[in-house]
Amino acid sequence: MSYGFLLLLLHVLKAVIGLEEKITKLGDNATLSCIYRERELHLKNLRVYWQITDQEECSVVHALISGQDNESEQCIHFKNRTQLFWDRLENGDFSLLLLNVSQSDEHKYKCVILQKTEYTRVIHQTEVLLSLAASYSQPVLSGPKRNSYSTGEEVTFSCNSGNGYPKPDVYWINKTDNSHLPPSELKITLHDDGTYSVFSTLKVKATSNMQIECSIENKILQENLSVNYTEQEQSSDSSTESHKNLEKNGRGAQAAGIVSIVILIGVLAVLICWLWKRRSSKLVSYTDVQPNEGKDEINSPV
Repeated sequence: MSYGFLLLLLHVLKAVIGLEEKITKLGDNATLSCIYRERELHLKNLRVYWQITDQEECSVVHALISGQDNESEQCIHFKNRTQLFWDRLENGDFSLLLLNVSQSDEHKYKCVILQKTEYTRVIHQTEVLLSLAASYSQPVLSGPKRNSYSTGEEVTFSCNSGNGYPKPDVYWINKTDNSHLPPSELKITLHDDGTYSVFSTLKVKATSNMQIECSIENKILQENLSVNYTEQEQSSDSSTESHKNLEKNGRGAQAAGIVSIVILIGVLAVLICWLWKRRSSKLVSYTDVQPNEGKDEINSPV
C-alpha cells in the first residue's frame, strides 16, 4: 500500500517538475524551455519567475508580473541578456532566451509559474540544466622524421589542440593493436576567453611499422577528433617534398629559359637595326657620287 503511494507521488512530482538538459556552445544564445498548456491563461493573474537554484546571492534571472517584465529583482549579470517570447505567452510558452552565454551562465535554472485567484498558488514548475561547450580544433600531431631513428630507440610524439570547452579527454592509441598508451605529459591550459588548450606528449620505443593516433574527446558535444602518424605518411611527406623541390627547380629553369630568349631577341633587334643603318648610309653615298661622275664626262675636252 505504501509502495503504491510512493509510486503515485513520484509520478505526480515528475508531472509537476520537469528537468531538461540544455547544451549550448559558448557565445551562442540559449533557449530554456518552460511550457504550460493545461488550461486557459490570463497573463494579468500570473507571475512567472526564472531563477537560479544553485546560487544564493542573487537568484532572479527574469520576472514577468501581470503581463509585464519586472527588472527590480533581476541579477545584474543578466541585465539586457534575457527576454521572453511575447507572441507565445498567451499560449502558455514562457521559455527564456538567454543571450551570449558564457561559463558563468552554467547553472540549474527553474521556471516557476504562480497564479493569483483567491490566493496565490504554484501551477507549474520546470527545471533546465544549462551546460556549455565549445569544439576543439583539429589536433596537430608531430613525430620523428623518417630514417632519423633506429628500431628500439625511444622517440617522442606531441599532440596539441585548442579553443575548446570543457576540459577534454586525451587518448594515445597504438593502431597496430588498438591498445591505449599512457601519455608522458599532459598539460591543459585555461585561457582568458574561458576556453582550454591541451598539449600532450608520448614517448615510446620505435618500431618498423609505427602507427600512433592522438584523439581529443569532448564528451558534452560527443565529439572525438583524431589524427594519425604512420611510416607511410612520413614517406609520402618526403616524396611530396621532393616533388615540390623538383617543381620549384623546373619553374626556375623555365624562367631562366624565358630570360635567355628575351635577351636573344634583343640582340637580334640591335643587329638588324645596325645592318639597316649601314645599308642606308651606303645608299646615300652612292647617290651623291653618280651626279658628279656625269658632270665630269660633260666638261671633259673632246
